Amino acid sequence: MYTVAENDKGIRIDKYISTKEKQLSRMTIQRMIENGNILVNGNIVKVSYKVNIGDEIDIEKEEVKESVIEAENIPLNIIYEDNDIIVINKQKGLVVHPGNGNYNGTLVNALMAHCKDSLSGIGGEIRPGIVHRIDKDTSGLLIVAKNDNAHINVSNQIKEHKVKKIYRALVRGHIKEQSGTINMPISRSMNDRTKMAVNKNGKDAITHFRVLEKYENYTYIEVNIETGRTHQIRVHMAQIGYPIVGDIVYSNGKNPFGVVGQMLHSYQLEFVHPVTGKEMELIAPLPDYFEKVLELLRN
Repeated sequence: MYTVAENDKGIRIDKYISTKEKQLSRMTIQRMIENGNILVNGNIVKVSYKVNIGDEIDIEKEEVKESVIEAENIPLNIIYEDNDIIVINKQKGLVVHPGNGNYNGTLVNALMAHCKDSLSGIGGEIRPGIVHRIDKDTSGLLIVAKNDNAHINVSNQIKEHKVKKIYRALVRGHIKEQSGTINMPISRSMNDRTKMAVNKNGKDAITHFRVLEKYENYTYIEVNIETGRTHQIRVHMAQIGYPIVGDIVYSNGKNPFGVVGQMLHSYQLEFVHPVTGKEMELIAPLPDYFEKVLELLRN
């Protein structure tokens, strides 16, 4: 137990704990707060909580459990791999990590078969190696860490907005502008907790887009996100009236192409290699179905 001193008043709880428990990463601390493993005066608090003088903080360390996730021989499209990281071009329809009682058929199951024991443990037993995520029905590039040092380094680059994430998307509607920036905070929807929504009290979310091709009722765009909020691109594009084709959550999902799931692809990643310091620039070509839809529109 820790008791907050006068000179620590006003510090965010995750930052406060990181100064006391130096072996815990900020990401781990935040997860512990959200899971109720860290209590302030016996109560669960939000990650944004700022400590007060005299606050008593209890930390229940997470037990290290033997992983219950089974390795599965699921094909992986590997764009880059070395001893520290592996970058995957994830196919549409593949869930990144197990959850909600579903422990099979995920990217993590595939990674465990490919990497064996060489995955970082910071993400916990059901997220080994997972530094960041993309949605089930979003395809494209994803960085996976093979050791804790690589995990912490890449996580910090993401937090400091040093990882450039570029997406390609097809949206409904004819965008008149050639480029634009959407700066609208996002939080969990108050009406439907399974969805995200623009909310003035939400977390900062900034999305830049530029038009690549225009068609009669659709626009093909490139998107660069400064922040990585859940469903950020999908929420922002729907909010300004140009929902992503096939998105069943933030639009009606209807399209004449028979596409299931949103036409959103993580096309390019730029970051610094966590160990060598080399500038990395990786690209994942558009999936075949995406290219075929664009050809239909061009013709």
